[in-house]
Amino acid sequence: MRSYGEYCSLAKALDVVGDRWTLLIIRELALRGACRYTDLRNGLPGIATNLLAQRLRELEQADIVYREDAPPPVATTLFRLTPRGEELRPALEELTRWGVPLMHEQDPEDAVRSHWLSSAIDLMLTDRRPKRPPVTVELRIGDEPIVIQTVDGRVRTSLGPAPAPADLVLTGAERPVLGLVLGITDLAGAQALGVAYEGDPAVLDRLRVDR
Repeated sequence: MRSYGEYCSLAKALDVVGDRWTLLIIRELALRGACRYTDLRNGLPGIATNLLAQRLRELEQADIVYREDAPPPVATTLFRLTPRGEELRPALEELTRWGVPLMHEQDPEDAVRSHWLSSAIDLMLTDRRPKRPPVTVELRIGDEPIVIQTVDGRVRTSLGPAPAPADLVLTGAERPVLGLVLGITDLAGAQALGVAYEGDPAVLDRLRVDR
């Protein structure tokens, strides 16, 4: 682990979490909780096995990650965030919000995981009409569907198909679907980019970006 050699709190923080892949490892543990090594590999497409092992060792030494044995009958090691690691959540959330405008471009080679997108949606949207009956929107994008629900005046996301028929189902490429949900593009523009829908697109008016 290289050091900037500066007596500055930001530089000291970057000495610990500023290396390539480090924050993304922390992202996986923050979003998914306890992870096996294979879970981390699947959530970090492109990372070399030896580099992942090295980063995990460094994060353990920095008291950000710890390992534990899974309860029987599963014989495997799980990785979790320590309390010190959990303190990075607000920083991850602010970086996620800051990075959403950069997603207006999507490289065809970009890897996609639905849990990455779900976390951004969860942070960005609020319920514009919290006193009205709840609504459900299902996004069929990424490696598994994302369900957006209004619950007690708040917006919550989950992975997997909707447990009951959704008020609106959107299907298509990630960028135009997210653009429609986040209010970056309108329905006609999303349809021109291949987005299909079932149900009532007017329910999207219920959702707005929390600025």
